[in-house]
Amino acid sequence: MISVIGIDPGSRNTGWGIVHEVSGVLHLVCCGVIQPSCNGSFAERLAHIFQEISSIIMKYKPVEASVEQVFTAQNPLTALKLGQARGAAVVACANQGLLIKDYEATTIKKTLVGHGRATKEQVSFMVGRSLGVKPDWPIDTSDALATAICHLTIRRFENRTARVAKTL
Repeated sequence: MISVIGIDPGSRNTGWGIVHEVSGVLHLVCCGVIQPSCNGSFAERLAHIFQEISSIIMKYKPVEASVEQVFTAQNPLTALKLGQARGAAVVACANQGLLIKDYEATTIKKTLVGHGRATKEQVSFMVGRSLGVKPDWPIDTSDALATAICHLTIRRFENRTARVAKTL
């Protein structure tokens, strides 16, 4: 069994989801959205993201983390804030000793849906299908779960490829 936390970072909404894989079957453990107070300073929001991700990791004990990479935003300030929120989440994972993998949004979409320009709705549908549940969660949560599923899928493929290579 392998347990992965998927993270969709954001300074206002950080989606997260824990997925277990047992013998190739995916199981949803828990998921949610971290929403720091907009009343506090930006540094306080980052601290909140760090603390919440740390608490989630301590509670659910994933061994690996999958984090969506920052996309190129139109506004440089937005991209900077997103990168800082992502950094808070990544440091929380690293601080707990998790192996961390980064994936571009197009890779996540291609892995789940089959093409890198899939809509959020298509991704959410495939997340639900992959986990055998009806997707009734926020988009940030869906994206985080998609990140975890992407990682587990790529990991499974790489492990199989490595086993085949050893036999040659």
